[in-house]
Amino acid sequence: MICFGWIEVEKEKRNLFQLAVQRRRRLRAKMHSLIEGAPRAAELESSESVMDNLMGLLRVHVKRGVNLAVRDVRSSDPYVVVKMGNQRLKTRIVKKDVNPEWNDDLTLSITDPDIPVSLTVYDHDTFSKDDKMGDSEFEVRSFIEALKTYTNLEEIPSGTVISRLKPDTDNCLVDESAIYVNNEGKIIQDLFLRLRNVECGEVEIQLQWIHYPGSKTF
Repeated sequence: MICFGWIEVEKEKRNLFQLAVQRRRRLRAKMHSLIEGAPRAAELESSESVMDNLMGLLRVHVKRGVNLAVRDVRSSDPYVVVKMGNQRLKTRIVKKDVNPEWNDDLTLSITDPDIPVSLTVYDHDTFSKDDKMGDSEFEVRSFIEALKTYTNLEEIPSGTVISRLKPDTDNCLVDESAIYVNNEGKIIQDLFLRLRNVECGEVEIQLQWIHYPGSKTF
């Protein structure tokens, strides 16, 4: 009888210990979910703020690079990174070509037209850090002002030049940049950008606006 009672006591101890372990695990999981949930809530709030202030979307068509710098033995494997605020997008990599044609579309959310857009070219390396091949920058305010001014596009003939930006010391333009109406009745801007902090290189891009339903800007 004494032995049987001792066995029952030991079983009860084990059961209590297992319950305590399970309770501790549940508490730890709950605390972890609360900690994980905090940044998610902040991200949600930030996302809602972006949507409230969203003017529209800017499609950056990265066409090509011209006479880019050599970073490997005889050539480079270039790609482009476009950044605006916290947004970061990149093109595909073109292998062994210092005159690459990317023809990639990258789409930025525009909430503040005064934030500049930066463009950096990199040489992709497999076993080491990617090398920089120069950078550039452009502003979007002039493009957006043209959109605000010319809203009756159906009345404007295709090919009409709305505005021209000239290269100067305050921008990275190689040639004059035209803002015009294309054959599809959309406002387009062509830019030929000079790369800085490198021995040579230029990048050609094209801007196109994508209207966001409900935007108060237009």
